[in-house]
Amino acid sequence: MDSMLKNQLKTVILLGLLTGLMLGIGQLLGGKVGLMIALIFAVMMNLVSYFFSDKLVLLMYRAQEVGKDHPLYTEVASLAHAAHLPMPRVYIIPTGTPNAFATGRNPHHAAVAATEGILRILDKDELRGVLAHELSHVKNRDILIATIAATIAGVISSIASMAQWAVIFGVGGRDEDNNGLANLVGLLFLAILTPIIATIIQLAISRSREYLADESGARLTKNPEALARALEKIERSVMHNPMPFGTEATSSLFIMNPFTTKGLFALFSTHPMTEERTKRLRAMGI
Repeated sequence: MDSMLKNQLKTVILLGLLTGLMLGIGQLLGGKVGLMIALIFAVMMNLVSYFFSDKLVLLMYRAQEVGKDHPLYTEVASLAHAAHLPMPRVYIIPTGTPNAFATGRNPHHAAVAATEGILRILDKDELRGVLAHELSHVKNRDILIATIAATIAGVISSIASMAQWAVIFGVGGRDEDNNGLANLVGLLFLAILTPIIATIIQLAISRSREYLADESGARLTKNPEALARALEKIERSVMHNPMPFGTEATSSLFIMNPFTTKGLFALFSTHPMTEERTKRLRAMGI
């Protein structure tokens, strides 16, 4: 089976697991009413994120739009044409930390942003590899997929929060009722465990989409080696020069986490290990 198809199938399976977990925990802990309340709340929050997060993140990173006379615009335009995509807006982020991201709810409302640092350290082929990766996120509608995953995970967290409050106030438990106490213990266990499981599945979806964007971008440029070199350069530079502003909550947008991730937190990364990404790219044989 083609590796791109495998990644798409993996996303479908993981989203299915996340949905099943949501329905199961919702029915068990919150009942139909609790599930519906959590679902409505999460959908409303993530709809706002879906439609306005691009403007917020561009503002957060002080992104400045560039026009047709800028070399970055020219490169993006060339790749967008080759990928049969509408021309996205193009931005420069004023920081020496090398990185890039794409945002926007669909291909007709997309933006690609690159830092001043990435323009300095990458050669032309490496930069094209990075930009092709970001345009692949746009073409594969990864912002939509991330929003769906975040919505479902948000529902699970909301229901789990309800369960925690139920435990605090002793709902379902009585001193003389051993079964009631056991139910409270089980409720607390599920309230703590299910959000962790949901987060792990959500991160697996994010990593799967990164692999897909790597492969899609490499096929667009027909130069996987250039993207592999770019990833290695970005990783080395970020270790010594992490992003000086912004927030970890937006790290999944970037081609690589712009903040240093060490120790246990590396296990919960939104991105695959660079070594594995470059290994897969170099094995493509294009």
